[in-house]
Parts: sequence; C-alpha cells; structure tokens
Amino acid sequence: MRLYFGNAVTTATTLMILALLYFIGWSVFNRAVIQYWGRRSVLLLVFGLAVCCFAAARDGLDKTIQNAIDGSCAPGVFQLVSIPTIVGCVGALLIIIAAIATPIAKTQKMREVWFYVMSGGAVLKIVTMEIARIIL
Repeated sequence: MRLYFGNAVTTATTLMILALLYFIGWSVFNRAVIQYWGRRSVLLLVFGLAVCCFAAARDGLDKTIQNAIDGSCAPGVFQLVSIPTIVGCVGALLIIIAAIATPIAKTQKMREVWFYVMSGGAVLKIVTMEIARIIL
C-alpha cells in the first residue's frame, strides 16, 4: 500500500491515474453518445500531462536527470536509460502525434480515432510504469 498511498504525492498520483483510466474507459464504453471528440482529446491531453508530472515527481525523474548530469544526488526509481523510460517516451510520442493530428482532423470519426491513439499512449505509459514500480 505504501507504493500507492505512501505520501501525499503518491496518493494524489494514484487517484489521478485512476480518474484518468476511468475517463478513458467511460469514453470508450459510451462512444455512441459522444459528439465532440476534440474536447475529450483536449481534456485527456491536459489531465494526462498533469498526471505525468505527478508521476515524474513521485518516481524522482528530476533526481535521475540530476544524477546523470553531475552525480550530486541519488537517482530516482528508474535509470535514465531503461525500459520504463524508453516506453514512456514512446507513449509520449503517440500522445504528441495525436495531439497535433486531432485539430487537423476534419471529421469527428477521425478525432475519435486520434482520441484512441492518445489513450493508447497514456495507458501504455501507465501500465509500463506501474508494472516496473511493482517489480522494483
């Protein structure tokens, strides 16, 4: 339980991740009644970025980077070049591509597709990081 509710940052991050996954799941299951996929994509992008920032703080990404630069502090949970960070970058790339493509898309159907791409990137990052945290 300390892994997910050990302090204020881990608790907030856990609750935000659950809310983000709920939002994605609700959107997928209720896709027939959703009219404006662009709005959902913006909400996913902004809230997902906030979750990502909290998760980076929780896992000590700033400390990992500082350690790689000058070694003045202990590294965070993950090494700078590791499977979780590389997969996280791939997920972020999917999110960025979808965020750029969504406003360009002409139809709601295409915006829905880009929402799924963005959701896939977010879920990929979440699953990879959380499994890696459990293993470590």
